[in-house]
Amino acid sequence: MSTDDAPEAAPADPFAQLDWGNQIFEPEKIAALMCGRAHAAFLGMHYHAHGGDWIELALPWREDLVGVAETGVFASGPIISLLDNATSMSVWCRFGGFRPQATLDLRVDYMRAAARGATLIGRGECYQIKRSVAFVRGVAHDGDPADPVAHVVGTFMLTGPSMTSGTAS
Repeated sequence: MSTDDAPEAAPADPFAQLDWGNQIFEPEKIAALMCGRAHAAFLGMHYHAHGGDWIELALPWREDLVGVAETGVFASGPIISLLDNATSMSVWCRFGGFRPQATLDLRVDYMRAAARGATLIGRGECYQIKRSVAFVRGVAHDGDPADPVAHVVGTFMLTGPSMTSGTAS
């Protein structure tokens, strides 16, 4: 068999390449990994900004994410996914590293419909961590955080040890 006939190698798994125990935690890179696969990738989520205990992800408007064709308004599912991902990653920002966790409770209150064609920004903030539970809150907005599309509050159960040793500035 010539090299031209050889089957293509499977793409490398970016998670397998990380040395989790010795990585400096960089929210932008972790968000790119998380948003670059599975459901978040299908939705088109991507990193927007972060701070010490918060992260923002963006969700561009697409016609196939619309709930009612006549209005062009986002369906609720993509908004819930955006907020779940942002609040989850905010826990890692507060820890300064990845830590396995599971969503225990996530409440989303819708304030209004998002503007047709607008990119949604989901901001998640981790405001408290206890022994095995992280407490989060946040908003989704389409340009003005003071006029949110939705509010979110929730809790995450911490299921394992931290998997990074430091934080990036």
